[in-house]
Amino acid sequence: MPKSSRGFSLTATQWVVCFIAAIGFAFDIYELLMLPLILRPALAELAGILPGTPEFEYWRGVLFFVPAMVGGLFGLWGGYLTDLLGRRRVLTFSILLYAFSALACGFVTSIPMLLLFRCLVFVGVCVEFVAAVAWLAELFEQPRQREAALGYTQAFSSVGGIMVTAANLLAIRYADSLPMIAGGHEAWRYTVISGVIPAIPLIIVRPFLPESPQWAAKKASGDLRRPNLAELFSPELRRTTIVTTLMFACCYGAAFGALQQTPSIVPGISDVQSATSDLSVPEKKQFEQETAAKVNGYQEIGGLLGRFALATLAIFIVSRRWLLRIFQWPGLLVVPWVYLAAANQSLETFQWGIFFAGFLTVAQFSFWGNYLPQVFPLHLRGTGESFAANIGGRMIGTSCAAITAWLITVLPSHHPATAAGIVAAVTYAIGSLLSFALPDDRFHRSQD
Repeated sequence: MPKSSRGFSLTATQWVVCFIAAIGFAFDIYELLMLPLILRPALAELAGILPGTPEFEYWRGVLFFVPAMVGGLFGLWGGYLTDLLGRRRVLTFSILLYAFSALACGFVTSIPMLLLFRCLVFVGVCVEFVAAVAWLAELFEQPRQREAALGYTQAFSSVGGIMVTAANLLAIRYADSLPMIAGGHEAWRYTVISGVIPAIPLIIVRPFLPESPQWAAKKASGDLRRPNLAELFSPELRRTTIVTTLMFACCYGAAFGALQQTPSIVPGISDVQSATSDLSVPEKKQFEQETAAKVNGYQEIGGLLGRFALATLAIFIVSRRWLLRIFQWPGLLVVPWVYLAAANQSLETFQWGIFFAGFLTVAQFSFWGNYLPQVFPLHLRGTGESFAANIGGRMIGTSCAAITAWLITVLPSHHPATAAGIVAAVTYAIGSLLSFALPDDRFHRSQD
């Protein structure tokens, strides 16, 4: 994180909070991006369901859609509890919930069991984001320091994407040497079990974590107002609530409806099909999984660089609208092209296209983490963030994965890349138009 004479140096307490928040952000995305990597082998082992069948598209839609719906509903409640009970307590519980639910996913014996524990993972992830963002925003009083803290810790979300890609590759290569689970050595099981990692440092440092000083002071003085969901639609906050919710939905729609479909698209690329034409079934399976994981790595590296770029630009660009548009408007052209055109060319063209799609799309998630705490009052901050992130992003936005799955079945080509490209084009177009209605929070920031 940057340091300067203008207040960027951190206290020991602030470093601890940033450390835990960065771990939480990293494993949020670690858990979310795990499903595209393990979906094909998990369905094949648990129920013998193979890609290209109606059953596969059905369960793909269910496993993307249902956990997001459950996570969104409980995440909204978690945002309310964040305002009511405090940031630290809710943050700690949410990380423990999704870590140990991820561990349980590795031992499931049926698709419904996998669905249940993926729902619990999503609940933890949805609550953690809201609590961590509110916690960080209230720990740093100087606007530029707050922007840096929020931006650079959120950049670790993309580190989580790189980590899950690496964990999946390691599991694929070394599964046979690991302890047997459910009678076999399936790589996807070891990948999901690795999600327990964030619970370890949290258990160690939990006694040293402070509560948000702003929230604690209001609570101690008796001035903390009780959060009220209806207040989000008061005349003062109605526009902010509606526009941020819809734009968050578009951001998640592009990610889940297009980017997260990439591992399922890779095996259909002509280069990959040519390379596997003479391989045995097990060899073909391993090659496709490894190639999909590598391409996913390009996306995550692009996303990581995009998050760092936004974190840096957020310190200097006052207008939030133009900060977002730097990534949003180019993405309107680039991301649909990747799926509608690059996916029909070479593997190399597609993976570099995915790199830039990740750069432009993933950076926007950091934007919302910086923006939302500044437009909702303290007593309603967790509730407001949660409504936009969970109702808009997790529930409405992630439903685009089910839309993509449905489009695959009705398009004449039945090509997942074409369906993903259509969803990306529509979500980016709607988001770009809504940016004109986004309240610009320049009045919330001092020019220190």
